[in-house]
Amino acid sequence: MTPEEKLKELGLSLPNVPVPVANYLPAVRAGNLVFISGQSCVDDGKLLYTGKVGGELTLEEGYDAAKQAAINCLAILKKELGELSRVKRIVKLFGLVNSAPGFNQQPRVINGASDLLVEVFGEKGRHARSAVGTSELPFDIPVEVEMIVEVE
Repeated sequence: MTPEEKLKELGLSLPNVPVPVANYLPAVRAGNLVFISGQSCVDDGKLLYTGKVGGELTLEEGYDAAKQAAINCLAILKKELGELSRVKRIVKLFGLVNSAPGFNQQPRVINGASDLLVEVFGEKGRHARSAVGTSELPFDIPVEVEMIVEVE
């Protein structure tokens, strides 16, 4: 089953690639690595959530936001590669969580992205990862996720 077929089986579709909000590229390829710029929970140009996880947002909403950010990363990756079956391995995921004071469950939030990648790519989706809390993110987004992907 291709990654695109797996996404469809999960009831998910890849959105249009989000437009960068500043002077950067959504993806840069260097040799057999693709670096995906930080993405949030935008769907069709609209933020699904805003606010701090553990404050305005629940852990579950943060998880969903991280999942949507990963979906956006995959949309960028598909545009870059043409097809997701060219992914050899998800190498690294870096996640930032806009955290309310005292909130310390960042790894559980970023699992929204990690779990999706493993569901879509199986063992190729297992990756190194950082999940970091921060006091603010641009536009009051709850999460930002970036990826490094090895491709064929």
